[in-house]
Amino acid sequence: MKYLVIKCGGSVFEALPTAFYENIVKLHQSGEWYPVIVHGGGPLINSLLEKLGIKTHFVNGLRVTTDEMLDVVEMVLSGSVNKKVVKYLTQAEGKAFGMSGVDGGLIKAKQLDPKLGYVGEVTSVEASFITNLCQQGYIPVISPIAIDEQGQRYNINGDIAASAIAKVLEAKLCLISDIPGIMVQHEDDTVVLRKVSKTEVEQLIADEVITGGMIPKVQAAIDGLVHKVPEVAILNGLDSESLLDFCAGKEVGTKLVLEKEASHA
Repeated sequence: MKYLVIKCGGSVFEALPTAFYENIVKLHQSGEWYPVIVHGGGPLINSLLEKLGIKTHFVNGLRVTTDEMLDVVEMVLSGSVNKKVVKYLTQAEGKAFGMSGVDGGLIKAKQLDPKLGYVGEVTSVEASFITNLCQQGYIPVISPIAIDEQGQRYNINGDIAASAIAKVLEAKLCLISDIPGIMVQHEDDTVVLRKVSKTEVEQLIADEVITGGMIPKVQAAIDGLVHKVPEVAILNGLDSESLLDFCAGKEVGTKLVLEKEASHA
């Protein structure tokens, strides 16, 4: 059995088809894969913050997080979104177990940058919690809130949390989005980069082709590859078959590689 970390972005969460969850359950029941889900919830957090009159802003795709805002982030991620994902997997006849990175000290973190407030950098992941759940037949569903030794909570970008978990499990990593992959302008058309290297990613960020929330996504992907994650791809979750195609070794979405044969085909 191989571990497969699936990160569902907040932007795509509400639009994911039922078949997406059914295919995760199929992979789990195949006897080949242990799926582990890490989820975001950005748009839902934005909506609740707006209703509460709390202003929010981002730096390089990361939400500047105050203590007041952290309560809202945790409420949405660990409460509403986490339990919805568990519900959808249960409806697809899977066994899911929802938890936060705070639970049992699953994800430990430290402050990333004082200018970002309570945004964390992952320092460790307690892999045994995840592996034990998988071996008992559950699909872990993880909310990216972390904690430090003093009990301070941190908001972790979902892509970064997923990459950190994939690293300790040496798992393949799928970053699920609402677009087919990294897209660039080529002559008169917008094309998907089927394979892109670390150097090319850095250049695309410098050229401001990759912006906003895609920046931490690709940086997390490359960091995972550097630390023994065997394969990383950005997939379109609205195409319900993309996950099955990826696991079958087909060319789908954008595959990120270190420096080897990257092409724009």
